[in-house]
Amino acid sequence: MDEVTRRRLLHQYRDAPKALADAVASLSATDLDRHAGNDWSARQVIHHIADSELIEGTRLRRILAEDNPAIRWVDEVEDARRLYYDRPIESSVEVFSAVVLANLSLADRLDPTDWQRYGTHSRAGRYSVEDWLQKMSAHAHAHVAQLLRAAGREVN
Repeated sequence: MDEVTRRRLLHQYRDAPKALADAVASLSATDLDRHAGNDWSARQVIHHIADSELIEGTRLRRILAEDNPAIRWVDEVEDARRLYYDRPIESSVEVFSAVVLANLSLADRLDPTDWQRYGTHSRAGRYSVEDWLQKMSAHAHAHVAQLLRAAGREVN
């Protein structure tokens, strides 16, 4: 990955907490629990975004601190059930923002060799720091669009 692409992805990732906060601010209590078909509600998506950020932040740290760590697959549907995704969203919004900022403070210090470090995901195989950035720069933004659709909002 070249430096221009990396900077663009970091900028997109940096914008994710604002995108989530803006979306949440536009939702009513009713919007939070509306479902679009068989998809998750906006509330469930918000918890997923926060939990994914926690998991991926840990993965990033393990990849940087260990040589080729094992990265375990996570069953998101089971997590949603066991982690009570019907609970209030405020703490998940705050956690998401805090973890993104912490991850960025780490990513901003990485040198070119750090970006090449990797672990081995139990299903996807090799998973590098660059792979992490590509995934996480888009992850929350895609789910913000999903939660707005679930709430019955048009998404551009």
